[in-house]
Amino acid sequence: MSREKKPTRRRIAELVGIGVLLPIILPLLFLAVTLHWVHRFILYLLIWIFWLPKGKDALVIYSESPIWHDYMTREILPLLERRAFILNWSERRRWPKWSLATHVFRSFKGGKEFNPMVVLFRPLRGAKFFRFWLGFRQWKEHGEMESVDSLRDELCLHLEQK
Repeated sequence: MSREKKPTRRRIAELVGIGVLLPIILPLLFLAVTLHWVHRFILYLLIWIFWLPKGKDALVIYSESPIWHDYMTREILPLLERRAFILNWSERRRWPKWSLATHVFRSFKGGKEFNPMVVLFRPLRGAKFFRFWLGFRQWKEHGEMESVDSLRDELCLHLEQK
C-alpha cells in the first residue's frame, strides 16, 4: 500500500495557504483561550463573593435515572442539601435561564460524564469535581459499587476538611 505523492506545486500551495492563514488563526486562537480563562475567573469570583459567604460551596447535578436516583437521594444529597445548589437534569427545561447555578453548571460540566456530579468550590482555589457517572456505569455493567462508594468516601473527606 503506497501513498501517492502530491505534486510539488500542490504542496507549495498548501504551505503558502498555511503561511497566510497562520497569522490570522493564531491571534484568534489566543483570543478565544484568553476569553475562556477570563470567563472562568469571573465565575470563580462570583462564586467566592456570592455563594461561599452564604455557606453554599457545592453544586450537585443528578437526574431521575433509575440507575443512580435512589443512591444519590439517599447517600449524596443528605450530605450536601444545606450547602449546595441542586440541579435535577431531568427537570432542565424548567431551570431558570439566568441563574448563576445554571450558568456555572454549563460552564463547568465538561463534555461528558457530568450526570451525576458534585462540584465543590473552595476559597481562592479551583473547584473539585466528583463525577459519579463512570462508577455507576461499572455498577450497572458489572455489579461493582466500589467506584461509587470510593468516590462518596472521597467526597466525605473533602467535606470534613472544610
